[in-house]
Amino acid sequence: MLKIYHNNRCSKSRCALQVVEALEQPFELVEYLKTPPSEAEIRELLVLLGKKPLELIRQKETLFQEKFKGQTLSDEAWIKVMAENPVLIERPIVVANGRAWIARDEESLEEMRFIAGHSK
Repeated sequence: MLKIYHNNRCSKSRCALQVVEALEQPFELVEYLKTPPSEAEIRELLVLLGKKPLELIRQKETLFQEKFKGQTLSDEAWIKVMAENPVLIERPIVVANGRAWIARDEESLEEMRFIAGHSK
């Protein structure tokens, strides 16, 4: 089943949601600011994305700039930061067929559309 970690206030996230809806498959919508992912979920997303924790953090976000910029933390510490401050998590994240994408650009949306579209 498809899953999208979504923030309705983000235009890129709304665009990715439209792509997911157009696939006409059941999907789970996770409004991650209201229901933040656990540390375990973040670890799983990182594996599926093939990314390090700091690569999943929105480093231009005001909270990051004011509280975390310039800090050198362990991967586990960054995961804890994201779990406690979900606004720092890059968005949107789409999960399908054992893969995940930060679906912010047309290339990742096309790849996600192709792979997720073959799960019917």
